[in-house]
Amino acid sequence: MDLAAGVIPFGWAVSANLLALLLLVWALLRAPWSALDGARCNAWMGATLLVLLLWLTRTGFQSGLSYHLLGVALLTLLMGPALSLIAGGLIVLAMCLGAGGSAGALGVNWLCCVALPVAWTQMALSLTQRCLPPNLFVYLFLNAFICSGLSLALASLSGLLLLGWFGAYSWRLLFGDAVSYYLLLSWSEAFTTGLVLAVLVVYRPRWVSSFDDERYLNDKSEGF
Repeated sequence: MDLAAGVIPFGWAVSANLLALLLLVWALLRAPWSALDGARCNAWMGATLLVLLLWLTRTGFQSGLSYHLLGVALLTLLMGPALSLIAGGLIVLAMCLGAGGSAGALGVNWLCCVALPVAWTQMALSLTQRCLPPNLFVYLFLNAFICSGLSLALASLSGLLLLGWFGAYSWRLLFGDAVSYYLLLSWSEAFTTGLVLAVLVVYRPRWVSSFDDERYLNDKSEGF
């Protein structure tokens, strides 16, 4: 999803940019900078670059309707919400500067494609940790697989709703044709995120901030 500034009313664009700026300031203040040692800092920068490459390998036939993997759920589970919001801001800015993005739509695109999936992923993680047993398969299947696929679906749905609300395309085109491609892409998002996290929790668990060995591996008091 890549909304162009031309389809966004001026008031909406200004409001979205201000809200995005406030959230980014909050993220900068709340980010765990002291915990970023050399290995974790390299993992953060590497993951940010990887997600940027995913966004660059996009396709689309009409303005605002681009199709690519999102990777934001992966960032959130790896880094936590604050660092993920910052990484997402860098990615959206890079897309604007180097890939023909719209500067006036920075806020809207960041809110739809970064802030919303980050909030959803973190909320789902907190909910499963509070309500379900500390089981490795719960983490991988629900948080890494299902929730990541839903994060792309939610981001895409929010963008489609805005395009329809602004009158950029007809509702029939958006929800009769375009939505099916995003739903199919959600399965690829789920599979990719689940596979990457399954490998990382085995070989590089320190890179995954949402994964705790004591909780998911050593606690035998509960389980399936």
